[in-house]
Amino acid sequence: MSATPVDILFAISDTGGGHRSAAVALSAALDQLSGGTLSWAIEDILRLTDFPLVRDAPEHYDKLSTRWLRLYDLTFQLTNTTRTVDMLSRLVFMTARRNLGRALERRRPRLVVSTHPLVHRLVVWSRRAYRLPFRVITCVTDLVSLHASWSYPGVDLALVPTDEAFQAMLRRGMRPSQMRRTGFPVHPKFVDYRGDQGVARQALGLSADRFTILVTAGGVGSGRLGELVVSLEQACPIHQLLVVTGKNRAVYEELTSRVRAPNSHIFGFVDNMEVLMAASDMVVTKAGPGTLMEALVMRKPVAVTEAVGMQEQGNIDFVLNYDLGRFCPTTERIVDAVHELHDQQRYTATLQRLEGAVPRDGSAQIARMLIEQLALVDQQAAAPLRQGGLFGFPRGARRLIRGRRARS
Repeated sequence: MSATPVDILFAISDTGGGHRSAAVALSAALDQLSGGTLSWAIEDILRLTDFPLVRDAPEHYDKLSTRWLRLYDLTFQLTNTTRTVDMLSRLVFMTARRNLGRALERRRPRLVVSTHPLVHRLVVWSRRAYRLPFRVITCVTDLVSLHASWSYPGVDLALVPTDEAFQAMLRRGMRPSQMRRTGFPVHPKFVDYRGDQGVARQALGLSADRFTILVTAGGVGSGRLGELVVSLEQACPIHQLLVVTGKNRAVYEELTSRVRAPNSHIFGFVDNMEVLMAASDMVVTKAGPGTLMEALVMRKPVAVTEAVGMQEQGNIDFVLNYDLGRFCPTTERIVDAVHELHDQQRYTATLQRLEGAVPRDGSAQIARMLIEQLALVDQQAAAPLRQGGLFGFPRGARRLIRGRRARS
């Protein structure tokens, strides 16, 4: 199977929507900064392994995060040491080495950017085994509760979104010199959206003057979304609800097949979340980092309903510690937050507090660093070979790489 060589390969796994969303956000930022001159591709590395359980990780994750949450947390705890992650990753690599090597040789990237914690070890080991001259960058997509798998000193650079993530990586053995603090990789369209609330509501066909609540539960629609929407309709009948069910078709059909409240608008999986957020007065969401950071980038007050697993628990603390929103595990608390924000003076004070709370240009910051890394690749490739050989490999590596490229 042929594949076009690229400048940057985003190495992901589709366990949840956040890892692919980060790669898409960064590719959009790269297109903006480079004027579309850089080529990129996205590969689900865990699917390429063809390793039982691992190759089907996206399907398993959807079930674990919605139906088997206790098992998900138990798995998180049992594997949350660097030694355990290294051992399990080695086991996968022994089986997947050939598939991964072939994929990387076909793509011949100058830079590999991992947005998933279970991927970068496999990529680094493949680079070493096949003597491939690319650099490996980790882009962390969790805010606080980082699993041990995120920390791997074998990468060339790790980009982290928060001080909490930086400190967690330090404790796991990463060196300060190989990490950079950036904002979160939110898609540039959230920053670039220029319409005000009135324009967004008109585009969506919404009432112009109703207090509007955006309710979402992430890409897989996890959590008690259906129950929450019905409760909010009963508690806030005069307010406007925008409900995004994501890929959860069952919840979408449940909410659209009933007699719906006149001010409720139900959406499935959407690609215009920036417009929905612009139209809203507040966002009700679980503690997933993607939607949470999108709302904060757009300076929208948030009500966090729950953390799906231990991995998201620290995100609630992040919101509360920086006074960026409220934790509302019950409908009553959400209603209290709505009443509080309905007061214009309090709402204005909340917006002022959100101003500057998190960087808005995280994707642009990261894209600039990736372009700098590409320049380093070019400099190293052009430099005369020293005793260590190309990129630290033996002198024969250059002949090997040239031979492979000539055959491809």
